[in-house]
Amino acid sequence: MNEKKTASKAQAGLLFNVLNGSSNGDVVVTHEDIDRAHDRERVLTTRTQRGLWSRTRLLWLLIGPGILVMLGENDGPSMLSYAATGARFGIGFFLPFVVLTFLMACVVQEMTVRLGAATHRGHAELIFDRFGPFWGWFSMIDLMLGNFLTLVTEFIAIRAGLGFFGIPPWIAVLAAWIVLCAALMSHRYWTWERVTLFAAMFNLIFVPVALLSHPHWGSIGHAMFAWKPLPGGITQDTVLILLADIGATVTPWMLFFQQSAIADKGLTTRDIRFGRFDTVLGAAFAALAALGTIVATAPLFAHGMSAGNFEAAEFAQALQPFVGRLGSTLFALGMFEAGMVAAITISTSSAYAFGEVAHRPHSLNLPFRQGKSFYLVLLLEAGAAAALVLIPGIPLVYIVLVVNVIAVLAMPPALLFLYMLVNDRELMGELVSPLWANILALGVVMVLIAAGVLFGVSVIAPHALAFLGGT
Repeated sequence: MNEKKTASKAQAGLLFNVLNGSSNGDVVVTHEDIDRAHDRERVLTTRTQRGLWSRTRLLWLLIGPGILVMLGENDGPSMLSYAATGARFGIGFFLPFVVLTFLMACVVQEMTVRLGAATHRGHAELIFDRFGPFWGWFSMIDLMLGNFLTLVTEFIAIRAGLGFFGIPPWIAVLAAWIVLCAALMSHRYWTWERVTLFAAMFNLIFVPVALLSHPHWGSIGHAMFAWKPLPGGITQDTVLILLADIGATVTPWMLFFQQSAIADKGLTTRDIRFGRFDTVLGAAFAALAALGTIVATAPLFAHGMSAGNFEAAEFAQALQPFVGRLGSTLFALGMFEAGMVAAITISTSSAYAFGEVAHRPHSLNLPFRQGKSFYLVLLLEAGAAAALVLIPGIPLVYIVLVVNVIAVLAMPPALLFLYMLVNDRELMGELVSPLWANILALGVVMVLIAAGVLFGVSVIAPHALAFLGGT
């Protein structure tokens, strides 16, 4: 206990010195240190105050990474997957299934909260340090390739969403890339996080679209609590949608982003419970938007309309008879928002991973000159993905679904690294994973492996799906 008090006083003293521009000659104080110290000083000051307002302000200061990672994962391909789910299969099986996938995401992301707060280091950096350079570089390159493919789909959603308003593709994509650049101009993690958080909350725009579709609430309640079998049994189409919906909520970039964001934000072990609340709150918001999207597009299924080749704009146009012009406009804007927020967060996760493995400065608190490699990786990866989207004739929805499937197949190895790190007592100390957390994590891994095996069967031996489905 005395050691903890001494450490707390020492930390407070260092913050005071940094904030006042003084330190001993052995300490090198950077702009990044000063910016993060300002953020932590506000947290420490608020902790000393009592009352409901102070507790609310403390929550506001500490939340962010969890909501961002969950709403950021409600990206363009995710929302298109949910839209395709509602249009092709309705609500019966998939409403509770999507809720289950978000519960899986909470289990996974809670581990990154503890890991980031306990070590103050990013995910890629820990893999590099604990498992060696080969696995560090492997995980970073694997993440960046997956992120690049996902970024392509984000710009597809942006292009298609703005296409509803008649905006030419090249203008939509260029404008989105400029917005991404502008989001970095503050050179402050806190400002970047608050601006991106505000934009991410617009993901809930899919909820009023669902309300405008005049859903039958009794059917929704029945679907949620009386889990119906898969419509049509297990087929290649249902397997693809199943994996796409899992990949819409549990993906490798989320591990890297939330842990690195927690380190960049400066959260400590005292903040873990707030980090958990942040993650669960983000999952609740994201699940609400996901369920809203399925409910909004379910009328297409009920009326037997084909949705096989719908893009985001085409979904919005097809929904107009059921949700009106206002609803279809909100749907298209929601697709644009989903792609835009995800493009910002996913490209940032790549930049974090590169900086951590290459041992280059990697923080959103850095000015461009000091964090040049960090910002260039972020901007160039997004720029290359944006350029690819302008190639004519790209099968948009198919690419979106396949990218989500790839995310599911890449997840078990990423979870294995995470599982070993949170069970490393030397790293975690008292925060090492308890038995219940390990059981839940292994359960998620088993579900993902089973989904991957099912997808493999659907590709190699599709006739075997009838046997698995009991038909």
